[in-house]
Amino acid sequence: MSTPATVGAVATALQTALATVSGLRTFSYQPEQLNTPTAYPELTQVTYHRTMGNGSALTSMDWVIHVIVGRYTDRTAHALLDSYLSATGALSVRAAIEASDTLGGVVQTLIMSSSADVSSLSNADAEYLQIQFNLTVHT
Repeated sequence: MSTPATVGAVATALQTALATVSGLRTFSYQPEQLNTPTAYPELTQVTYHRTMGNGSALTSMDWVIHVIVGRYTDRTAHALLDSYLSATGALSVRAAIEASDTLGGVVQTLIMSSSADVSSLSNADAEYLQIQFNLTVHT
């Protein structure tokens, strides 16, 4: 039985997948400074002792992918939301993540279940437009 992927390995694999989105700056952690558009994963939960039909134990990790598009009042940032939310295309976050359902062999499988919470994010006295994508990986 292979060793399950570490949190760091999954975060790096997610960054690599996000880097295929045209023009998106990517990180495996929340960056200190925001240079938009940018994206990074955030681990929200680890669940142990999941099982597959064959009885093998799995660990699942729930992640939120944050995509900070631009200044909240910038019309261009709002227009980019459609492309990032699209199921396909060069700017599709979903297509980038799901291009390899194993993140290049790092995980056993993944599913991007939803995108939600279009909101503002305060950073350095500025308001930014962000969208969050919910993702579960199984290791």
